Amino acid sequence: MITAAVVGASGYAGGEILRLLLAHPDLSIGAVVADSSAGKRLGEVHSHLTPLADRVLAPTTTESIAGHDVVFLALPHGASAAFLPQIPEGTIVIDCGADYRLADEGAWTEFYDTPYAGQWPYGLPELLGSGGVKGREHLSGATRIAVPGCYPTAISLALAPGFAAGLLQHEDVVIVAASGTSGAGKSLKPHLLGAEVMGSMSPYGVGGVHRHTPEVEQNLSAAAGSPVSVSFTPTLAPMSRGILATCTAKLAPGATPVGVRAAWEGAYADEPFVHLLPPGSWPRTADVVGSNSVHIQVTVDERAGRVIAVAAIDNLTKGTAGGAIQCANLALGLAETTGLPVVGVAP
Repeated sequence: MITAAVVGASGYAGGEILRLLLAHPDLSIGAVVADSSAGKRLGEVHSHLTPLADRVLAPTTTESIAGHDVVFLALPHGASAAFLPQIPEGTIVIDCGADYRLADEGAWTEFYDTPYAGQWPYGLPELLGSGGVKGREHLSGATRIAVPGCYPTAISLALAPGFAAGLLQHEDVVIVAASGTSGAGKSLKPHLLGAEVMGSMSPYGVGGVHRHTPEVEQNLSAAAGSPVSVSFTPTLAPMSRGILATCTAKLAPGATPVGVRAAWEGAYADEPFVHLLPPGSWPRTADVVGSNSVHIQVTVDERAGRVIAVAAIDNLTKGTAGGAIQCANLALGLAETTGLPVVGVAP
């Protein structure tokens, strides 16, 4: 068996990685590592993980993660780069934080408050590039992989086919996306209390200041082959899991509704986790809960001359932990779908 350690195991992302690893036939759960929760039983912080309930959370030390084949980092932004020197050489590291996602040091400095650490191979296997090459080509055999953010996963997969096919203009790209509260992490925050969230939606990170903005632009620019600028407004929805991203862009001259549909169909025809829904059927967050799937629909607003692409994901599964395990599978030479659920939970 291949052994995997999870660092940051007490948080939502860490807990989701462990949930999925329990069903993985080739990965064995080794150390479960935390910081402030070190010494606690895992069952105290993740009561749903009953097979692991008696595991004791280890401190974040070199000794805790020694001897593992894979280390999943589910740490706050900026913490992975600081922890990396403690990981033995030759270990596959899958980072769920933002530390190694951005190629542009200036973009990192503008949106984050820690030193720039560099860029690793970007862990979105289905992301289409301008030359028709997808992201998975850079992941097979990689020992360092940066898992995308949850919003960029949904948004990039929603729009990349249109940019790669030259069907969309590169300016005036507008995205409004709703996320469940688990996207903000597990630490206590007054604005995330049930009494504040229930029955209410609210925007945040308005005005181009959300940290995922440069990552979205990086991905769409890679698909287009030249710079793409976006206006991104995230919103908080009264649900625990899920992202629904509504993405619009102007049609390029000569683009047609038939051509638009064909581009998305061609991009995702063979993708096991990306599902382009039949015309007239629209993504719902409820349909992807607990799965590693992305549901997408695309149409053309001919009156406005815009494409509308809508994507739904589970932010903790495909948006974080599922994407991380998908990347680990590729790095290890395993079948990409191993241990990952395609079907969501309903009702």
